[in-house]
Amino acid sequence: MRLFLDICTGAGVSASSGIRPFLPALATGALASADVGVDFDGTDFAFLEGFWFLLAVLLALIVVVALQRARGAEAVESGPIGAAIAGLAIGIGAVLFAGTLADHGYAWWPGLIGGAACAALGQAAARGLFDRVRARVEPAVREALVVYADGAALVGAVLSILVPPLAIVLIAFLVWLLVGGRRRAGEKYAGLRILR
Repeated sequence: MRLFLDICTGAGVSASSGIRPFLPALATGALASADVGVDFDGTDFAFLEGFWFLLAVLLALIVVVALQRARGAEAVESGPIGAAIAGLAIGIGAVLFAGTLADHGYAWWPGLIGGAACAALGQAAARGLFDRVRARVEPAVREALVVYADGAALVGAVLSILVPPLAIVLIAFLVWLLVGGRRRAGEKYAGLRILR
């Protein structure tokens, strides 16, 4: 049962990191340092709740927010900075899942694979959703989408730690978003082919 709960927590936290990496990493580190739901002490992943790691994540968040205010959220998300954030999200998701497995002495290396996969799922689903929403709303609302993404990522991570089985709901929702978005895109292109 403990392994199942750790897998749920790891999957939820890493999927949330895929949506946006900064707040899930900070929340997980803060909860782990207080030994609430997860604890990385005594593992190879103790750095995840360490001051320097959390400070580095916080500074990265501040830099990204400053860039988004200066250049616009859409420009940052779709450019090379967005690609760097995407890579960071997958890396953070992988180590968070691995650390969650290591917390109770399980082999941590499957967590790297599972975490990267869950983070990639979260990223693909969220990116597809926010791209569709961005195309339909006013510019002022587009800039606020980053706040919604950060909020969703934070809530997903915290709930996955405090109530691990809720991560199953989060993963199922992300799969539904991804499949639904691809189906809608396929229908749109099918409609365009008919118009020709």
